[in-house]
Amino acid sequence: MGRLPIVAVIGSGVDDHDDLAQPLGQWLAGQDVHLLTGGGSGVMEAVSRSFHSVPDRRGLVIGVLPGEAGRSPEGYPNPWVEIPIATHLPFSGEQGTEVRSRNHINVLSADAIIVLPGGAGTASEVDLAIKYRKPLAAFAIEPGDLFKLPPDVSVYQTIDEIKAFVTASLKTRAKL
Repeated sequence: MGRLPIVAVIGSGVDDHDDLAQPLGQWLAGQDVHLLTGGGSGVMEAVSRSFHSVPDRRGLVIGVLPGEAGRSPEGYPNPWVEIPIATHLPFSGEQGTEVRSRNHINVLSADAIIVLPGGAGTASEVDLAIKYRKPLAAFAIEPGDLFKLPPDVSVYQTIDEIKAFVTASLKTRAKL
């Protein structure tokens, strides 16, 4: 029995982008993967809720939580997180690539990363994913919904394109 791969979904902590998060979470739940998010609201909650709603899934919802003195802020973890990973690390925002950012944990723990629309914290996770050479793709119905991404990040507009990205990324991981 091998470990299940971990797919991170990163995005807004405010807006849920349910049109993207809901089909993505449901599909991932059927793929024998764990879902990893920052454990908060917005995209993190929407994809977690969708993933969690699938009966008979093998994977779990993991949330890497911000904190101070071992306590997470209000709203963390969202109700769908099954494995909360408490940290002493503050919210990321524009400092998301600094050493004391939980974004490093999110990125380094993932076997593949999917970017949904978000803000500065999401952008810093993208930068880290590139730095750490993690498989990374963005998912947005309208590419203009995303912040300015580096040119080497693929942007997909359909769930089928994201499915192909995740499948190929996890096949490559399995060969390593």
